[in-house]
Amino acid sequence: MNPKIERLEKEIDKTKNKIAEMQARLRDLEKQKTELENTDYVAIARSFHLTPQQLAEFLKSQQTAPSGDGPLKKQEDRNED
Repeated sequence: MNPKIERLEKEIDKTKNKIAEMQARLRDLEKQKTELENTDYVAIARSFHLTPQQLAEFLKSQQTAPSGDGPLKKQEDRNED
């Protein structure tokens, strides 16, 4: 076989291996990020001292509330009403 083709095949295999390693690294980093975000969300939810049921009801109400009219509206925005 042509030596140039063999070299290219080796380079292709090497590159494919690097890509696979980088994809695995990316998946790991994304997993770490998600875990940290989840930890933050749990900490925030706990800071409100809500039961799981209350939290679920609150989140459900935020999905159906018109924009800006939900319970998270800033105090200064409420004063303007």
